[in-house]
Amino acid sequence: MKNWKNYLNSDPIDWLLEEDNPSVRYFALKNILDYDEKNKELIATKKSIMTEGVVPKILSKQKGDGYWERPENFYIRTKYKGTVWTFIMLAELFADGNDEKIRKTCEFILENSQDPTSGSFAYYSSTNGGGDRNKLLPCLTGNMLWALIRFGYLEDPRVQKGVKFVEKYQRFDCGAEEAPKGWPYNVGSKKGEACWGKHTCHMGVVKNLKALAEIPEDKRTVGTKKVIEAAVEYILQHRIYKSSRDSSVIAKERWQQLGFPLMWQIDVLEVLLILTELGYKDERMQDAIDLILSKQDKNGRWALERTFNGRVQVNIEQKGKESKWITLRALQVLKRYYI
Repeated sequence: MKNWKNYLNSDPIDWLLEEDNPSVRYFALKNILDYDEKNKELIATKKSIMTEGVVPKILSKQKGDGYWERPENFYIRTKYKGTVWTFIMLAELFADGNDEKIRKTCEFILENSQDPTSGSFAYYSSTNGGGDRNKLLPCLTGNMLWALIRFGYLEDPRVQKGVKFVEKYQRFDCGAEEAPKGWPYNVGSKKGEACWGKHTCHMGVVKNLKALAEIPEDKRTVGTKKVIEAAVEYILQHRIYKSSRDSSVIAKERWQQLGFPLMWQIDVLEVLLILTELGYKDERMQDAIDLILSKQDKNGRWALERTFNGRVQVNIEQKGKESKWITLRALQVLKRYYI
């Protein structure tokens, strides 16, 4: 097997290690150069995430009780400046889960978006408190669980309840004759059909798998492991971004466009990042790997092809320009896949 660096047109690692983006620098040191968690340079870089670059700019705009914009519009009306989306961005940037402002946002999300009965997450609050159990979204549930786990809430009973919800209700149908009956599969008309209908929501599978993959291996239950295996097989049946019935058909063109952050959407690179983090090296991943390699420029870098810039609290890089985030993700995938 060739060394993974042989697949690069040029070595971009020094570029990723520049100090202008401490989050990228941290992940490059840790996941590309394999720095130990006790390494002083890695520790210093992790601390700088909270004092330099994008994270402190985002946190400076936070309102009193851990929200952005208006508290009641945490998902829809302030898309993508609202609390839910900003929360996802902070988790992607690897903000410190021990920070007081981050903890406030974690509690805000749990108090306003999570259905306290089931543990899933909704795009509106209930008049009785917590998330409205009739406005649940699978991708939102996955994103919120993933961010909360990344911020250190894995052992919180509320997060554990959310994990159990995913284990119980996540489906892997490639087009059933009819949608399942009853709650939560009947939670709303248009959104219900898209998210809970005859065909399993592909993006919901990815986001829930992302959440479960964030759980350390030694803390995954038998139920968690079974769902991970089922989700991975479902994704591989689709060769990540294609029809499960005809691999020549691209399921959604936008999944081939590389973006950061992705919010509720996905792309082939995010899916590969999750699969390779779980240790998978399957032949059915090769089409996606080849697609990623085809997007590399002469400098061994990748461009930002999709962005929410102009709609978020703080812009991330420039569309059409070389992207440290996309390049970092590509290198992590290639290193894991070809090692």
